[in-house]
Amino acid sequence: MRNVKILWTVLFFTLIIVFAGCAPSVQELEVQILPSDRLVKKLEANRRKIKTFVGTGVINIESKELTAKGNFEITIKKPDTIKVSIYGPWGIDLAHILVTKNDFVFYDVMNSKAYQGAVNQNVIKGIFKVDLSFDNLIDAFAGSVNLTEKLRLDPTSYDIKDDNYAMIYADSLKKEKAIYDISTKNLSIKQFRLIRFPETLALQSTFSDFKMFDDVPLPYNVLVENKLMGQKIKIEYRNIVVNEEIDEVNVNIPSDVELIEW
Repeated sequence: MRNVKILWTVLFFTLIIVFAGCAPSVQELEVQILPSDRLVKKLEANRRKIKTFVGTGVINIESKELTAKGNFEITIKKPDTIKVSIYGPWGIDLAHILVTKNDFVFYDVMNSKAYQGAVNQNVIKGIFKVDLSFDNLIDAFAGSVNLTEKLRLDPTSYDIKDDNYAMIYADSLKKEKAIYDISTKNLSIKQFRLIRFPETLALQSTFSDFKMFDDVPLPYNVLVENKLMGQKIKIEYRNIVVNEEIDEVNVNIPSDVELIEW
């Protein structure tokens, strides 16, 4: 009788080992390989899920005109408002910047001056020292990439390499191609590159250290490089909060500050 019990015990554990070896891993069950059209729709849906974004951390700006690093807080209220506050040592106010699609305010706290006026590409470049459009600036700070124009296009190339989707869109009219590296595991966009024909790297955005917010992967580390202009913005977030209600975004300017139309 004892030998029979031992035999059944051995058989039981043998079956467990066999079935465990045959069962797919959790990772394999979670990863679903998507066709390109569904992937782009999911990525764009994720970007649009983020309505508001508040982040604090360290920002590093490098360009031919300026090299600066400091603590900062950013508030984004999509689709048309972005506020950046820059702080020095011990939390000293250095500057507050509010930009919308129509106008801007740049409050230079240290020199007690506030610049205001209509927004254009030169204004954004003058403030942030990087040549990006307003929409691309919001996406860069929020750690996302706008794929609206790709929703109705088929990629020139679509492949899977090392657990990443490799997606390329070539535009013969603009003489450029856009390359996206996307994780198959959580659909995070790890890198975006814009190549000018034939093979000149014009713009590169790299994202890392992702965490999930409302089922959307957002990076804590962002690096945006305009290779042609020698410009770079590096962001390291410490804290991120998304989709909390924001009633109004403004910059409080004391009455004794000099106002300058720009």
